[in-house]
Amino acid sequence: MHLHVRHESEYTYDAPVALGPQTLYLYPRMYPYQRLLRYELIIDPLPSRVVRNVDVEGNVQQLVYFNHPTSHLRVTAEIELQSDEFNSFDFVLFPFETQRVPFRYPREVLDLLQPYLDRTGVTERVESWARQLAASAGWQTTSFLMALTQAIRQFVYEVREEGAPFEPEQTLIQRKGSCRDYTTLFMAACRSLGIASRFVSGYLFGNPQQEHQLHAWAEVYLPGAGWRGFDPTEGSIVVNRHVFLTSTAKPELAAPISGTFSGEANSTLRSDLLFV
Repeated sequence: MHLHVRHESEYTYDAPVALGPQTLYLYPRMYPYQRLLRYELIIDPLPSRVVRNVDVEGNVQQLVYFNHPTSHLRVTAEIELQSDEFNSFDFVLFPFETQRVPFRYPREVLDLLQPYLDRTGVTERVESWARQLAASAGWQTTSFLMALTQAIRQFVYEVREEGAPFEPEQTLIQRKGSCRDYTTLFMAACRSLGIASRFVSGYLFGNPQQEHQLHAWAEVYLPGAGWRGFDPTEGSIVVNRHVFLTSTAKPELAAPISGTFSGEANSTLRSDLLFV
């Protein structure tokens, strides 16, 4: 499948401002079944410098610098990629004891996974709910992950473009939220049973509700399978319709554009996302 994404964000200021360095996470991460064909980043006003790095979690990070006052900032990312079909369940969990939850990771990877096992947001209510789902799934790892994905899918979805994700327990109690709220709850439930998980930001093709805004889902690390994506908003395992931008242990680090400005001004944001 050939995908072409155009993502434009524009900040408008009601008085000239001096832009500080802006951090962009708008460069796609490639997976074995995906291939980047074209990438173009257009920034207005023209920056004095753009530095492309790989951050501590392996994401492509673009740092943008400016040296003149401006009353706007427009960032457009054009992405073309080939995303092939694949069998998301084509793996064998090994060591075999990891086929049941809860489990412990092999010593050689456990230290590396510690940030993704952090129990912040894991409350007694969240862990109890996760264990009920695991019990209903026979404590089988893959069955639990699908049961968790589909349970959250039954919540009431709401569009909430701004603000940090809700606390996992709040989403669980209210049984509603945005994709980032669903993802944060999914992560907490996984971590409560010792499954390393991370937050993923990107795009989703094929869902009219999601095609015009950034999307969020989760990945879990499974021995023998590596990082595998689960989308509780869709109620399914991740397939080739997802385009990855960034993945992180901490959802607050996944913003596509972040930075500061100096000056006495108010700002407004307009964002357009289009699959063409």
